[in-house]
Amino acid sequence: MHSVDVIVPCYRYAHFLAECVESVLSQEGVSVRVLIIDDASPDNTEEIGRMLARLDARVSFHRHAVNRGHIATYNEGIEWSSADHVLLLSADDYLLPDALGHASRLLEKVPSLGFVFGEALILHPDGSTEAVRPFPGCTGGEMVMTGAEFIRRSGASNMVPTPSAVVRTELQKRAGGYRAELPHSGDMEMWLRLASFADVGFIARPQAVYRRHEANMSLAYARDYLLSDLQQRRAALFTFFATGAAPLASDVRLQGSLLRSLALQAVGRASMAFNDGDLAGSEALRSFASDTWPAVRRSPAWMRLSAKRLLGAQNLQRMRSARATLLRRTEP
Repeated sequence: MHSVDVIVPCYRYAHFLAECVESVLSQEGVSVRVLIIDDASPDNTEEIGRMLARLDARVSFHRHAVNRGHIATYNEGIEWSSADHVLLLSADDYLLPDALGHASRLLEKVPSLGFVFGEALILHPDGSTEAVRPFPGCTGGEMVMTGAEFIRRSGASNMVPTPSAVVRTELQKRAGGYRAELPHSGDMEMWLRLASFADVGFIARPQAVYRRHEANMSLAYARDYLLSDLQQRRAALFTFFATGAAPLASDVRLQGSLLRSLALQAVGRASMAFNDGDLAGSEALRSFASDTWPAVRRSPAWMRLSAKRLLGAQNLQRMRSARATLLRRTEP
């Protein structure tokens, strides 16, 4: 039976904590330990955390005297871990049945794997769910990729649902902790770093539930046509490239592929902003794309955006209105 240490950082998520921890303790086929780290929450996290630790010897609880931030909390948990595998599970998320068993079995079957991740479900406030499927074409099975293949498939995006990612503890400690300079894209850089050292596994089934609510940290970086998100992802890429210890980080062709992908995403967002009449936002995204990968200025997407800019927002809107009117008149 493989052992899995699960780190549960908690800040103001007391009302979610018991469900999160129970989802770990109910996992079958693996030996689990849970470390709840209360980052000086102002709610009743301490009361619930200490109660959970009293009820089950597999649960440990630690509270910070002052708030240290999520990166320091994550790294504290990594230092604590000693099991075969380790998982970072936010207190507002939870695991689905046999998630740890599936991941541990795949890690055992393929010794070259450094970490395994799977599909996830997003749980919305109204109770509806939305599937997160990184590889829609892969159904009901498993996939093994080289680290380089995983990075190319990621394409400058974070395709890994964090609550589904189970990592070999030995590799996690060798690769190091999360970067303090990447408070909003540290997970993306971590997957790139780990993939630079080892192969990556994927399980085509929902492994965890990511709870969507107004307090999600990630929501604050998904506005302004995702410019802030793009900036954070570029910072993750630049940090990864600068990490000499990661074997694939110095691959020039791989660097070019990732920056090209990010720049083209920015051009697409710039076109959306222009269509919506947000000319300042469109220009900011366009400038970001050019700075990220200068060759984007020769891409078809850039040329289409340039044509829109030459035409002008008002003329573009008139053309669209005229086209819509013509289509309505020609409808049978």
